[in-house]
Amino acid sequence: MIQPESTVRLVSDFTIEVFGRYLENDPGSPHCQILHGPFGQVFQQLLTPLPPEATDQDAVVWTLPEAVVEPFAKALHSEETHAEDVLNSVDVFADALLTYSKGVRSLFVATWVSMPSRRGYGVLDWRPGLGLSELLARMNLRLAARLSEAPNIFLLDAQRWLQAAGPRATSSKLWFTSKVPFGNAVFQEAAADVKAAILGTMGKAKKLVVTDLDGIMWGGVVGETGWAGLDLGGHSHRGEAFVAYQRALKSLTRRGVLLAIVSKNDEAVALEAIDQHPEMVLRRTDFAGWRINWGDKAQNLAELVDELNLGTDAVVFIDDEPVQRGRVRYALPGVLVVDMPRDPTAYADVVSSLRCFDAPSLSPEDRTRATMAVTERKRDEARGEVRSLEEWLAELEITVSAFPFKDSDSERIAQLLNKTNQMNLRTRRMTEPQLSSWLRDDAHSMWTFRVADRFGDYGLTGLVGFSVEGETAEITDFVLSCRVMGRRVEETMAHLIVDLAYAQGASEVVAEYEPTPRNAPCLRFWEGSGFEGTREHLFRWAKADGYPLPGEVSLLVEDG
Repeated sequence: MIQPESTVRLVSDFTIEVFGRYLENDPGSPHCQILHGPFGQVFQQLLTPLPPEATDQDAVVWTLPEAVVEPFAKALHSEETHAEDVLNSVDVFADALLTYSKGVRSLFVATWVSMPSRRGYGVLDWRPGLGLSELLARMNLRLAARLSEAPNIFLLDAQRWLQAAGPRATSSKLWFTSKVPFGNAVFQEAAADVKAAILGTMGKAKKLVVTDLDGIMWGGVVGETGWAGLDLGGHSHRGEAFVAYQRALKSLTRRGVLLAIVSKNDEAVALEAIDQHPEMVLRRTDFAGWRINWGDKAQNLAELVDELNLGTDAVVFIDDEPVQRGRVRYALPGVLVVDMPRDPTAYADVVSSLRCFDAPSLSPEDRTRATMAVTERKRDEARGEVRSLEEWLAELEITVSAFPFKDSDSERIAQLLNKTNQMNLRTRRMTEPQLSSWLRDDAHSMWTFRVADRFGDYGLTGLVGFSVEGETAEITDFVLSCRVMGRRVEETMAHLIVDLAYAQGASEVVAEYEPTPRNAPCLRFWEGSGFEGTREHLFRWAKADGYPLPGEVSLLVEDG
């Protein structure tokens, strides 16, 4: 029996068992266990205190607008209704959702939709103060604004589910016979979106897209025609389609997704096309790395992923050749291999429809991640110019700035806790509300670390949480982005935490490592850190003179 990765509570005012079965029986991750509430008792469920274990569970609330917003039900029957009365009722519903969200890990709320058969006031249906379409749009906007107060509530676009289902979206017969307002195709779309959202909150969104070149980035074989002979842009419908594909990838970089290339080609010829072709949307500076040669694509992909300090389960592979897709799927089963259609006019739509990049937040660091990856290549080039690791680190001129916890950083901190795998002491996942609750204990402290060097600023890339009881300080969280691993930032974090713990009366600092399939680099750090290994996976520092600060790093500490 497969162990569920998420327990999902369903709250609805209609029969929702079919949706629950799609969530529970779909073989893809995450595997869900479903808890159904009593039929139709929406407000009762939202306002009833949840058991303590629910804080590790997710919930979906899916309602019909006329069932939970009484004035809207009157408007549906063409009764005169004041918009302010409707919006006040939306606020009441939003208050109940906000209360409920405090008891669960994540709450997903479906937007309200209008059934396709309802034309409302026809040509007047978008007239402010009269039309149902205009009123429903205002209700959804009001709900979105109110729910934005809670970082663990996510509004999902139910209208898109109906559009995707087409003529199968609704059935009056289903409604009258079993109180099911939507067809199975709607529930299937909804389940896929909810599962993607849960994966995102677990920190399992994909981080890297690896694309081929010939036949996918442009039409033609660049090694045969040269860059000037490629089908890209211009007045060709296929050329425009390749440009649209590149724009779809470019859009992903603005969401924090990295791009890379694995292609069977001559590297100099391919890079010349990327640099010189006037219709290229993507340029060399958009790619975190590449492997352009005549070797095995699976091997090249594995080496590239390792170079970027990622796992294969963070990767999406796009190639127009079924043989190459099959090779990567067989050799690297953790990689998501996208089955691309033969027609390039559909390429951009395929990329835009992928759910695997859904993430619970988007920080400034995410938006600049692609630029940071390019800057990282420059750092690697500098590394090749010096003889030793110490010389290279000195050349980088690394500065680490440390700050006590700030509310303004809570979104980024939650990202690091939930998305970082390799340098993560305990892989303790927490939502922003859970983090705030943990920090309310006076014995608990958290510091964040920003890293910069002469090439650029990495942003907020590390954090340490610790608690002090008597003379012992215990490190509960030690998290660092893979972008700055191995640059003495880890030792700098340990130095500061030992100093802070000693200042609070501790005489020893302990760190207990909890293994996962992906945090072996964290164990290697602690084993070589100088902390005493008192037993397996438990490390201790009790020297009176504190932990040494690496000479290659400048540390700036904000007065806390």
